[in-house]
Amino acid sequence: MVVGARTSSSKTVWYRDIANTVYNRLASYMTDFKIEDLTSGFRVFRKSEVSQFLYLFPNGFSYPTTVTMAYLRSGRSVHYVPIETEFRVGKSKIKLVKDGSKFFLVIMRIATLYSPLKIFIPTSLMFFALGMFWYLFSYFICNAGFPKMSLLLFMTSVIVFMQGLLSEQICQMRYDKTG
Repeated sequence: MVVGARTSSSKTVWYRDIANTVYNRLASYMTDFKIEDLTSGFRVFRKSEVSQFLYLFPNGFSYPTTVTMAYLRSGRSVHYVPIETEFRVGKSKIKLVKDGSKFFLVIMRIATLYSPLKIFIPTSLMFFALGMFWYLFSYFICNAGFPKMSLLLFMTSVIVFMQGLLSEQICQMRYDKTG
């Protein structure tokens, strides 16, 4: 697949640039590939290669996000060609908050299908760190024993980690069947 990636000299709205940068970095982390422009609609691909990802496509604007991440996570290559754009004439139909949250969910959905531990391990570590912070705060600042909240956070950390392992096994079984 070839994608027309908007350059920094392209004329776009600043707050959309910030959102696109965040999504590009998040998707790059999830796919282990530098994604230059996740939301660009300028792309060329073979219909036969994209048809296997049709079930992943949401109803709406985020087909570029879905197809890019699915392509990369399935081992296909994506090449970027720099393009310059002018200011948009008219009003965009994409709403920053409403559609931005949909883009985020699409990124998370593709990540859980292709590399679930990239989501579950950081989440598990976050719960563990919160539990450790709460324990240390309670012990050293409040002179209390082991708080129940810390126990709850530690247990949540283990449960989320185990769900991640289970998701990774399911993902691997799916690869084994299709590969």
